[in-house]
Amino acid sequence: MAEISRRDFLKRGSAAVAGMIVAPTIVPASVLGKAKGHKAPSDKLNILGIGIGGRGAADLHEMETENIIGLCDCDWKYAKHIFEKYPDAKRYSEYRKMYDEMLPQADAVMVATADHTHAIIAAEAIQAGKHAYVEKPMTLYAYESRLLTKLAEKHKVATQQGNQGASQADTRKALNWLWNGEIGEVTRIEAFTNRPIWPQGMEAPKNKQAIPSTMNWDAFIGPAPMRDYNEVYTPWNFRGWWDFGSGALGDMANHILQVAFKGLNLGYPEAVIGSSTQLMSDACPSAQKITYRFPARPNMPKLALPPCELTWYDGGLRPNLPFNLPEGKKFDGNGVTVFYGTKDIMVVGCYGDRPFLVSGREPIVPEIERVVKVSHQQDWIRACKEDADVRVKSASDFSLAGPLNEMIVMGVAAVRLQELEQWLKWDGKNMHFTNIPKDAKLHVSNAIKFSIHDGHPSFSAADTNLVDANLYAERLIKPVYQNGFKLPEMPM
Repeated sequence: MAEISRRDFLKRGSAAVAGMIVAPTIVPASVLGKAKGHKAPSDKLNILGIGIGGRGAADLHEMETENIIGLCDCDWKYAKHIFEKYPDAKRYSEYRKMYDEMLPQADAVMVATADHTHAIIAAEAIQAGKHAYVEKPMTLYAYESRLLTKLAEKHKVATQQGNQGASQADTRKALNWLWNGEIGEVTRIEAFTNRPIWPQGMEAPKNKQAIPSTMNWDAFIGPAPMRDYNEVYTPWNFRGWWDFGSGALGDMANHILQVAFKGLNLGYPEAVIGSSTQLMSDACPSAQKITYRFPARPNMPKLALPPCELTWYDGGLRPNLPFNLPEGKKFDGNGVTVFYGTKDIMVVGCYGDRPFLVSGREPIVPEIERVVKVSHQQDWIRACKEDADVRVKSASDFSLAGPLNEMIVMGVAAVRLQELEQWLKWDGKNMHFTNIPKDAKLHVSNAIKFSIHDGHPSFSAADTNLVDANLYAERLIKPVYQNGFKLPEMPM
């Protein structure tokens, strides 16, 4: 298969071709010259960790081959065990102070804060020429994803989104099966997850709690609208609040849909529609369904790419599956993607785990996707140390992860626009819904009241605001930052 290039399959660019079939060889610094600004494989990166109490702890564990020189978390109680694990790293509760003091001496940053601060923290580091590892979801808004993608390209830094399944062997198997034409043309994809497993669908608390002495609340809020501290927001539960997270779709789709997006070169959807349980102004809904429509894409050597429809379910919702599982096979409880092909049906678990064909076949196909023999984090470290001109991109480099996350969070916006009751046409290039009626209005409810009068139930929306649908849609794509925070300009 040496004649098949990544350009043929994913239009990823010629720089990646050398690493497609076998693990990449790192060119020593002595060959390329220190003046280029890269490091030899034996040199250690200086890494700053930002958001370390949760998923960031696992990322740092995989980066311990390097120098972890600084750690930052707004919740020192939650992060206490990680501060103690790396006693030589300088400690901070606010990333801007860390950057002021330590960014010049750093080579790279790991960002695993609450989702709404990913973009601003990563953008500032990339502008300074630092490599960036950013946990999923890469950002909350499509504009932020496009911005990080373009900044990374401009500054030629190594990047990786933290959807770690992108680097594993099972994901590679599923991609190789698709690209070798084993299931034929795919026109329908269905995906579902058991998430949320955190609170969603509730009203925002009205009581004000005292801010713990170990919490930098202003640092947690960052560019979001200021609100009173309450323990329901953080740690971990931030995923269920619109200002800080994007619910089950934003949290899990970068894991569950990455095989579909990359394997079928999906690119920009042309239309989307969403629905959910009760939609609230503060909290993400308890369950939702989103359907994307994709136009035909250029064919691959062994796989045609006709128009395709992808439907996502969460919160306990699942599609009706027109098949029985083969004996000994079961669905991954965390999440599943089902690919309906003209030759066969493929089922892929969360993170790309344990793919199988409903027919029971186990195809043996050539290795087309690049083999990653180290962890997701270590493959990013490998890319950081390569010269930009010859770098083999990591498995979830922003050039791929950015467009993937754009698609996902655009679907989040569609759920929040569901009152329009229409397919929303999407101009991906310009990040804009094109067919929202000019005078359309939306009701945004903070609470739903229930009462019984003479034995009859009554529901009413409380604290409902009427908003301009087009303006609201724009702010679901490009946020308005608060509290003095500002994103850099979009590179041309």
